[in-house]
Amino acid sequence: MIAALFVVCGIVYNLLAIAGALRFRRRKTVPNYQPAVSILKPVRGRDPRFYEAIRSHAMQEYGEFEILFGVADSDDPALEDIGRLKAEFPTRNIQVFQTPNHAPNRKVGSLEILSARARYDVLLVNDGDILVDTDYLARVVSLLEDETIGLATCLYRGKGLSRASRAEALGIATEFAPSVLVARLLSSTGFALGSTMAFRKRELEAIGGFASIRNYLADDYQLGARISESGKRVALTDTVVESSLGAGTWSDVWKHQLRWSRTIRISRPAGYLGYGITQATFWCAVAALTGYPWLALAGVTVRLFAAIAGLRALRVRQPISFVSVLLRDLFGFAVWCGGLAGNTVEWRGERFRLLRGGRIEPL
Repeated sequence: MIAALFVVCGIVYNLLAIAGALRFRRRKTVPNYQPAVSILKPVRGRDPRFYEAIRSHAMQEYGEFEILFGVADSDDPALEDIGRLKAEFPTRNIQVFQTPNHAPNRKVGSLEILSARARYDVLLVNDGDILVDTDYLARVVSLLEDETIGLATCLYRGKGLSRASRAEALGIATEFAPSVLVARLLSSTGFALGSTMAFRKRELEAIGGFASIRNYLADDYQLGARISESGKRVALTDTVVESSLGAGTWSDVWKHQLRWSRTIRISRPAGYLGYGITQATFWCAVAALTGYPWLALAGVTVRLFAAIAGLRALRVRQPISFVSVLLRDLFGFAVWCGGLAGNTVEWRGERFRLLRGGRIEPL
């Protein structure tokens, strides 16, 4: 009986995901607001397709902008690609700064240094492996013309080079993106995604700057939540970027997903527990085994339509089998179960302990 109830909840959730995806695909931004922008990119190491990613930023069809890279180590291999970028685009304002720091979240520590060097009032932060279209900057920043919007963010799709990382990319499109679109459908505030965060300096200063979140692992969530709490909205753009997931093993993917899950649980415990109810594929399997086969079939059908809606919202074009979606769902449920307990995570080869509210301390 409980499984049947959860299947019904899952059907409702996935119908909302379909509605959210349809609304997202209908959106169209008219990029007619182009203030000068400082792009802040803390980097560590050379991710797969790193040069392609940073090159896509230098190719932006936009007025005035600068790209500031922060590198902690003087022998970081990313420096070679950054030098190559400067040589290919000599007229672009591309600078590199040494950003060694002792913040628990060294990425945020680097951002703290870079923001002090930024010339312009609009800042844009994204991860080093993010690949963007040439109109990306115009579409994202144009939302800030509305003074009620304090931060603009965007969805992303994954690009995997191994079977495990392709499964992770599938989960981003069919599980994570729909959850974001449901949240946007039900709330006007939303939360920020590390794939893109564009905001004004005054909004950053109002929450205490990057220094206020240097002790948190989920810096994107903290930044969005704090700007939202200050009375500004977090808006989702209609552009989608691409994140390179590399050629990780199943162990790599498990660790990455587990870190993500535990961080969400510590940051939003009630929301994380509620997310278990939305694991439709698992509850459909339980319902089918406990006397509700037709309800289970209905639940799986709606779930697959929601997965298709997520794939189309992220403009994922390669063919995906339904079986792979269902298997990925079951893997996602296992990750969710793993995230229910434990307070240690691995991030870029280092281990951290998660504390109340999402703060971290190195182990």
